[in-house]
Order: sequence, then C-alpha cells, then structure tokens
Amino acid sequence: MNPTPLIFAYDHQQDPVHGSMGEAEALADIPQALLRGDTLHWPNPSELEVVRHYTRLSQRNFSIDTHFYPLGSCTMKYNPRIAHEGAMLAGFARLHPQTPAPAMQGLLGILWELQEWLAAVTGMAAVSLTPAAGAQGELAGVAMIRAYHHTRGDHQRKRMLIPTAAHGTNPASARMAGFTVVEIPNGPDGDLDLAALDAALGPDTAGIMLTNPSTLGVFERQIVQIAERVHGAGGLLYYDGANLNAILGRVRPGDMGFDVMHLNLHKTLATPHGGGGPGAGAVAVRERLLPFLPQPRVARDGQDRYRWLDAGDLPASIGRLSAHAGNIGVLLRAHAYLRRLGREGVERVSRYAALNANYLLKRLQAAGFQAAFPERRASHEFILSVADLQRENGIRALDVAKRLLDYGIHAPTVYFPQLVPECLLIEPTETESKATLDRFVEVMQRIRQEALETPRLLREAPHHLPVGRLDEALAARRLDVADRG
Repeated sequence: MNPTPLIFAYDHQQDPVHGSMGEAEALADIPQALLRGDTLHWPNPSELEVVRHYTRLSQRNFSIDTHFYPLGSCTMKYNPRIAHEGAMLAGFARLHPQTPAPAMQGLLGILWELQEWLAAVTGMAAVSLTPAAGAQGELAGVAMIRAYHHTRGDHQRKRMLIPTAAHGTNPASARMAGFTVVEIPNGPDGDLDLAALDAALGPDTAGIMLTNPSTLGVFERQIVQIAERVHGAGGLLYYDGANLNAILGRVRPGDMGFDVMHLNLHKTLATPHGGGGPGAGAVAVRERLLPFLPQPRVARDGQDRYRWLDAGDLPASIGRLSAHAGNIGVLLRAHAYLRRLGREGVERVSRYAALNANYLLKRLQAAGFQAAFPERRASHEFILSVADLQRENGIRALDVAKRLLDYGIHAPTVYFPQLVPECLLIEPTETESKATLDRFVEVMQRIRQEALETPRLLREAPHHLPVGRLDEALAARRLDVADRG
C-alpha cells in the first residue's frame, strides 16, 4: 500500500454550529508550536486491501477458536456463542447507562437474577456486580474486611495473611487497602502450613486470602481448620475465586467458612478474556459484611419492579468502584451462560474440568514428566516440572513452551508459582475433547524426546511462526508492535 497524502481542511464556513468562522480564526487559540507544519500522510487503501490486511493479522494469532490453550490459572476455555448473542441484543447494546430505572426494567431484572444465582452457587448472602475486573473485586473484598474491623473499633487489625502460592494480585490488593502482608508457606504436599499459620495469628490479624483449589493445583484439605483458627483469632477469610470452575456446583466457598469472595465472571462464566479484558469481578459476602457491599446493587420491589440501591440505601457501603454498574456486557454473558447451563450443567462444568485435568496429568506422568505433587490428584489444573531436563541438557520450561507453538498449541503458564522450579502450570479446561488432550500428550512426548536427543531444536524454538525467539528482557524494554509484513 503506497501512502497517499491527505489534507483534512475543515470548512468552518459550512459548519452550522460555528457559522462563518474561518480556519485561521479557528486555529488562533492553539499555540504555534503545537500546529503541524507539514502535510499529514495517511494510507488510502481500498476496502479489499483493508480486509486482507486484518484477515492476515487474524490468521497469525493464537486464539481459543483456533488452537488448544492450556493456560494454567487463566481458564482459557471455549465460550458459547449464545452468551455473546444475548449480550449484543439491541435492547441491551443501545441502552444508555444513565437510563432511568423505570425504563430499564428488563436489564435490572437480569442483573437481579444474576446476583441471586451467584449468591446461591457460592453459598453467600448477597452479591455486588460492580467491580470491573478480578483485581478490583479483590480490592473491594479486602476494603470490606477493613471497613468491618473499623466499624467494630478494631483499628489494630492491619495484617493480612497470604499463602506463598497466592496469585500476585492478592498481596497487591491487600497493600492497596492499607494492610501489611504476611506470607504463610505451603507444605511439601501443597497444603498450608498450619504451624506457620498459628504462629502468625494474633490480635492484629485482619484476615487471610486464599484460593481453593490453590494455584498449586490442589484442593486445600485443611480449609475447615483454617477457617476455625482465623475466625477464632478475630480475622475474616477472603476467597479468591480465580479457580472457581474447579468446584462450581459441587462445593460452595460460603460453606467452607469464607466471609467474602470475588468471582472472575470472565473466566468462569463465558467471556473471552485474552489480552487483559474485558472482565467482571463480582463480590459476594456473608451476612456480617452485607452492609459494606459496593454500590449500586439491584433490589426487587414486589414481584416485577426493580430499582438501584445507592448511597441512601447503603450508608455503610465502601462506595462505587465504577462510573455506572460495572461491565454490563460481561454480566449479560454470565447470566446467559448460567441460564443455558441450569443447575445440573453448572455441576458438569467442574466435573469435566477435574476429569480433563486428572486424565492429562496421569498421561503426562506416564510419558516421563514429573508432577510437582505426585501424590495429589489435580483439581482443574496441575504443575509439571522439567527440572530433570534442565539438569540433563539445560532445557528450561521456557524452551518447552516455545516449542509447543511450533505444533499449533498455545504455551501453558511457565514459572508460576515460583516455588516450583522450571514449572509448567497446565489447565485443559472442561471444554476440550479427549482427542485434543490425546494430541497434546503426543506433542509433549515428542518434545520430551527432542529435549533429550536434539536440545538445540528447543532452545531456538519457535521455528514456524512469523516471529522467532525473542530476547524477552529487551522486548519488554523496547516494545515494537509495528506490522512488518
């Protein structure tokens, strides 16, 4: 495409708003140093050239619609089209967020139903849908814990306990809410170290943030004892809902003893979230934290009338987290997904997530890969370590991940959690077929053989993509995303 010089001269004389104002007069208030001195050059392609350009770019992309995406801790699963179609209905898509409540009863009814369904599936008393991301949901959760303690006059409770295997956003959210973070180690079997927990508990403990199943891919078997000890010390339990699809419909965080949690609706309930968004981090609480839920929430007056609950209704609320009522498109998708699944379907999600993960774990162990916790069953994801390959031929987890791309499989998460050396965190999700999992095993077997026989092949991978092996540190410092082809 040869760029054609285009000069955009706005004719203010034809402008019905500005009347007969000339161009010189219109530019008079702009400093000369800020005015362009040469012609603005824009490409001037045809429609066909534009279509081909963006189609070629899309064909270079890895996506869940085209490739297997075993990205541990991120739940990159197929999202049914019916959820997207529902969210794009004109009555929702064209609705202005400032529409008065009497004129948006349909949307409010759906949001109220979603609040109720999420409360039921998590075992909590009430839900607020306003957080626009999982991390914002975390911040809301720990802010409610802080508000709870301050309301009771417990101003000394400033320490938040967080396991070593926690998601990185947990300590960040706790610090943003004004807490001091105390790290609690995990034992060799993946469970929390109860002795270390007991040593950390005290009158200054605000609470503990846990993911269950944890990022180590195992279910915390001591959760009842942990809840009893934290509550006994006057603290509260926060549940990071990042791994909720592992237990959805079978175990409820509220029944485990958690007081507050966030749900990653974009991971668990039907919105693609690659590239950092869009998201929704709804928060759910038990009765003791109900007054502090962020606003606005939806209430039902009578059988078929809905209204917003705002500051006047919720005087103890931690306040607003977004300009309006959260990421409505994601919330609509979550509602459509839950309605499509029904009660039995919700439980199938977690059953197949666990089945696929355990099937894959056993197959890969049989192929010679080392599991980080070989005596534990997987929840919905699991950790492999290739430390043996590093010792044998210097092959790292990053090399395995890069080589997978040559076989048309997206790389799993690498080097997280950091306490497992040379680790791959793998999550097949519930939406993948046995045939896809079997092919993944075959590819991993082939890569393991390559690592032992021709390690250079892995160190220089990928070989068949538009971009080869990059210097990650340099790429981060000098980002260049220009299309060269």
